[in-house]
Amino acid sequence: MQPRKHRCQTIRAATDDRMTDKRPDGGQIARGGKALYGASIGILMLEARFPRIPGDMGNALTWPFPVHYRIVRGASPDRVVRRRAEGLLDDFIAAARELVTDGVDGITTNCGFLSLFQDELAAAAGVPVATSSLMQAPMIQATLPPGKRVGILTISVDTLTEEHLQKAGVPRGTPVVGTDGGREFSRVILNNEESLDVEAARQDLIEAGRDLAQANPDLGAILLECTNMVPYAADVRRATGLPVFSIYSFICWFQSALAPRGKF
Repeated sequence: MQPRKHRCQTIRAATDDRMTDKRPDGGQIARGGKALYGASIGILMLEARFPRIPGDMGNALTWPFPVHYRIVRGASPDRVVRRRAEGLLDDFIAAARELVTDGVDGITTNCGFLSLFQDELAAAAGVPVATSSLMQAPMIQATLPPGKRVGILTISVDTLTEEHLQKAGVPRGTPVVGTDGGREFSRVILNNEESLDVEAARQDLIEAGRDLAQANPDLGAILLECTNMVPYAADVRRATGLPVFSIYSFICWFQSALAPRGKF
């Protein structure tokens, strides 16, 4: 039996072809040009102190591939979610350009509300940009049977505006339910608290998912807007019986194009 390859070996094999040229004698010439290699995805992070448990986008152990982070100073959860990231566009652009200079091949962010900056970041970064989990909505909708539609769970239904949805290409009329009415998840994240009752947060997501499904009998799938919801995606799936999409599903798809595997 062949020994099982370590995941790190698989990742290296997927990127070697872009870093080397083969010589006629079978040797290799290594090519440079950037400061880091092997981390195709650059993540623009809010400046926050709340716990980032495994599964959270800001926990590096979440990802099955290397990522490169850049914190945007002053971008608090309150400022980005409740105040439309006012005054922060230039800071996000500067941080995105730094990530590209370092060597990443694509940019994402750790807040679905940053769909507001999609056009500007894509224009400024010079590489593919996927600001928000919400951008999956049209693709998810296209996969569903006739008469079914996607619904969204958000961390703040009161401040997720039509402009946020339109910038991400979300179909008009898509149902949205928030975790705002819960007792833990939205409060801890948006108020940037340093302690999280994980089970209480899980219940907030389960209850919001059930509310969304019960209010919309035609629901065919659920999309998690908030990148901090990923640890509870399986719980929402079990509670509703519906497929659950998230920033994790989106960025795994995104990364697979930036560093495609070969030599199967």
